[in-house]
Amino acid sequence: ALLAAISMVTAPVLAQECSKTSPAHTVALFELYTSEGCDSCPAADKFVSALYTTGKFSPDQVLALALHVDYWDYIGWKDVYAKAQFSQRQRALAEFAGSRNVYTPEIFIGAKELRNWRDGVPDAVKRINSQPAQAHITIRIDKLSEHTLSLRLQGKSAQSGKLHFALVEHSLLSKITAGENRGATLLHDHVVREWGEAIVLTPLKSDSFARQIPLPGNAVRKNLALAAFIQSDKGTILQALSLPLCASLL
Repeated sequence: ALLAAISMVTAPVLAQECSKTSPAHTVALFELYTSEGCDSCPAADKFVSALYTTGKFSPDQVLALALHVDYWDYIGWKDVYAKAQFSQRQRALAEFAGSRNVYTPEIFIGAKELRNWRDGVPDAVKRINSQPAQAHITIRIDKLSEHTLSLRLQGKSAQSGKLHFALVEHSLLSKITAGENRGATLLHDHVVREWGEAIVLTPLKSDSFARQIPLPGNAVRKNLALAAFIQSDKGTILQALSLPLCASLL
């Protein structure tokens, strides 16, 4: 009877655990580099917003990230979602590809630039999904406080690389009052709000890491998700994973 009572007490706690583990295939990492100050970017923003809603893709096929760069801020409109570290990552991806040029909107899938993104995404995703994963990721959210999200990341990689993680928010509206998009109201999805410090992985060793990530003061919690991916030292995306905040945490 005592064992039964213990089971009844612990079962609901276990059921509420907020975690997810990556699949056996490689999930395609989709990175959009965009800016509210760029008049050719809203079309790409809409394209990214439609990735899942049209039914073409699921989160187990594609992890979408929209990273707002800061190098357009000087032309009259400061993008509140822009961070210098996103511009730096875009330049790093360009260097891996042997290019010195960055621009917006620019899209990378699996860390490779995709110029014909309007038509080329399905084939690129299919190619990546067909590859067995070379890394394994588990995300677990332990606690959501007023200003901080506490999480645990587990990563194992066949190659030397780093585990990256980020806080992502959907359904963000901006009214633009200056710059190239003056007068427009823009909807943004999959926007990276916070970018964690990358974790160095030891090849073939399964490691677990406790981390915290700050919550933006204006974030809508039900629209938040955690994203993680492992990138090899040569620039290859080995695996990617996303976990929306579970209802039990809100």
